[in-house]
This record gives sequence, structure tokens and C-alpha cells, in this order.
Amino acid sequence: MSKADKLALHTWTLETTPLADVLRVARETGWGAIELRRLDFTRAAERGQSGAEVIELVKASGLPVACVGVELGWMWARGDDRTRLLQVFTEQCERARMLGATTVMSPVDRGRGDLGEAAASLREVAEIAARHGVKLALEFNSQAEQFNSLEAIRELMARASHPGCGLLLDAYHLGRSGADPRAIEKVLPAEIAYVQYSDVPRSGLEPGKALDRLPPGKGSVPFKEFFGAISRKGYTGYMSYEAPNASAWARAAEDVAREALAATLAVL
Repeated sequence: MSKADKLALHTWTLETTPLADVLRVARETGWGAIELRRLDFTRAAERGQSGAEVIELVKASGLPVACVGVELGWMWARGDDRTRLLQVFTEQCERARMLGATTVMSPVDRGRGDLGEAAASLREVAEIAARHGVKLALEFNSQAEQFNSLEAIRELMARASHPGCGLLLDAYHLGRSGADPRAIEKVLPAEIAYVQYSDVPRSGLEPGKALDRLPPGKGSVPFKEFFGAISRKGYTGYMSYEAPNASAWARAAEDVAREALAATLAVL
């Protein structure tokens, strides 16, 4: 197995490129897998393409699927909105299994709410994931109002205490939250469900801006230490390059994908 086999290309990285071309580019430039979003299915539906057709397209590419995203907002949702979000969550778990993926991911909600209510919601969706044979990887957001740090998301996980969910460790959000790779040393191996990465600009952070992500080595994240800390935890799953950036979207997708893979391999 080569080092690239466990490296996935997140579709948001090539946002302006049609999914069929993203799959081709990822395969031709040497990525080992792909990460899909809920948005990839939604956009296909808007073009009259069914979920089943998207699944067949992805399968035909020959690329493994590292993870499938769900729709955020379920933590404090109520009424009809909650019903819809749980249906979406279930549908994405079903699609993940059809694609051979064992992980679904969700960001935390923005805003603030009751910690106990969020933990109860997390147990509920983790149970849905477990029933479908997948695990939920929950990602803290460094710009969220409440769950914006590794400490905050670990507290939520401890409250929920369900084997169907675990942490999504993202180098970008760790960096933006002020954490360094030493923070990972406190995390138990069993807590880690999935890994994403991209670099944080050295020039400083603009509040509310998230489309500034860079390849490893182009910013401030100490990637050798980050990947080293992940490796020491015994994590052997996929690591997904999620780097939305408007300047990258304006370039040839092949160049962006090829350069990002080379930059990753240089620091592994």
C-alpha cells in the first residue's frame, strides 16, 4: 500500500468542477479516495439526476469513498425541521453503505444551545449511524459560537457517550482554534473517527472567512507534527484534503489536485 492510498480528495476542494470531472481528476492525479458531501447529491437532484445515478457514477470511477457528509443543523432542531434533518441523516448513512464507506461526517451546529440537548441529539444520530453500519465523525468548527475547540467537542462526546460517534480532527480548525498537535496527545485513540486537513494562512485570520485553506507547507500548521501525532494514536483510516479556496477554484483542477497531493506526501 502506498502513502497516497489513504489520502482522500474532498469535493469542496474542487468546488467549481463537476463531480464527474472531480472523480476523473482525483483518480488520474493519484488520490486514493474521494470524500462526498450532501451538496453533491443535492446539486445532482437539481439537474434531474437521482441519488442512485450519483452512486453509480462514483462506483464507476473506481475510487473508494472515504466519507459521506450529512446536513448540519440537527443538534438543536425541533419539529418539522428536525424530522427532515433526521431523514437526510438516515439517507446519507444509507448512501454511505451503498458506496462502501464506513464513515459519515457532520459539522457541529453554529450558534449556542443547551449542552444536554445537544448530547441527546448526538446520541440519537449516532444510533441511526450505528444501525446502518457506519460511524459518525463530528467536527468542531473553530468559528462556531459554542463547539469551537477540541475541548468543547470532547465534552459533548463524553456527555453523549455513544460508540456510533467519534471525533473528526481537522488540522485547519485545530490551527484556527489555537491548538497545536500536542493537543492531540490528550485524545484517546478510540475517540478518533476521521481526519481532515488543510493549512492555515500565515498572514493572519479574518473572522468569518473559511475559504482561505491551503496545501500543507503553505501556511502555519506544523504538519509533520500533526500527522505524527495522528499516527502515534494508531489511526489508520482515511485523511481527507478539504481546502476550499477561491483562488484554487480559478485554476485547472488537475494542477490543484496534483500539487496538493505532492505537498501532502512531502510532510507525511
